[in-house]
Amino acid sequence: SIKEMQLFHSHNEQQALKYASLKRWFGFSVALNMIVAGYIAFGAFGMNDTLGSVLTRVSDVSSRARMPMGVVMNPMTPSFMGHAATAGESVGAKSAMQAIRAPSSAGRNLAANAASVPLVGSQAPDFKATAVYDQEFVDVQLSSYIGKKYVLLFFYPLDFTFVCPTEITAFSDRYNEFKELDCEVLGVSVDSQFSHLAWLQTPRAEGGLGDLEYPLVSDLKKEISEAFNVLTDEGVALRGLFLIDKEGVIQHSTINNLAFGRNVDEALRVLQATRYVQQNPDEVCPAGWQPGDNTMKPDPKGSKEYFSKVFE
Repeated sequence: SIKEMQLFHSHNEQQALKYASLKRWFGFSVALNMIVAGYIAFGAFGMNDTLGSVLTRVSDVSSRARMPMGVVMNPMTPSFMGHAATAGESVGAKSAMQAIRAPSSAGRNLAANAASVPLVGSQAPDFKATAVYDQEFVDVQLSSYIGKKYVLLFFYPLDFTFVCPTEITAFSDRYNEFKELDCEVLGVSVDSQFSHLAWLQTPRAEGGLGDLEYPLVSDLKKEISEAFNVLTDEGVALRGLFLIDKEGVIQHSTINNLAFGRNVDEALRVLQATRYVQQNPDEVCPAGWQPGDNTMKPDPKGSKEYFSKVFE
């Protein structure tokens, strides 16, 4: 009948409209998914800094416990980006390079050193600062020691802490041994000279320093710590140690993290070895060398003489 035909066509039209609507939504959903997938792909490869760094942050959270504080890496590698993410930075491949060029940035501490010349073998950054020595405020300038003395320059995190006084007093108690080798000792932290003085006036039995045989330098503006690449994002210095020769060139450096101190015996040994090879430029010192031990000639024939004595 006509009525039945009308009902049939009406039903087909409704089904067609539903199908068209579903087809439009399906097409829109596919397009949206393709856009999102492309955006993620571009972000993951550094084309989009924000999204790329978020993905890096998620994928590298597990590395947080393994990454030691103060590590410096190539800013173009995934390991650098992962460390930056776990350290709270939002850094993609492109923004890592921007962090290097930035005049002031938290990212600078992660990236700047990767693009700089190594300090060992280079002229030590000069500085002039206020120090405390013999309960008095004095001016200290690093370059004033050139041509006169070696300098053992060491950084420590903060006054009135725990590991720091054990190191500072240990160097002071052995100061004469450095002095006999024409070496001055300088300690540096980001505290003021007034904090240094108060700590020096605190007895050792109460966690203080008592009198010291060498100056404690104030780096309140943190410029010295930054120049020697030991300044952390938290604004304190790592336990950096630098041996500077009489020409002002850094011959040796070590950097410890915050939780463990340095060895005075090793610092003295390296000073002795440095002096020896500079006085005997045709010889080199093997591992663990102590004064009086055999040295070697840095050539195939000369080195065999050393090895034949040691391993005979």
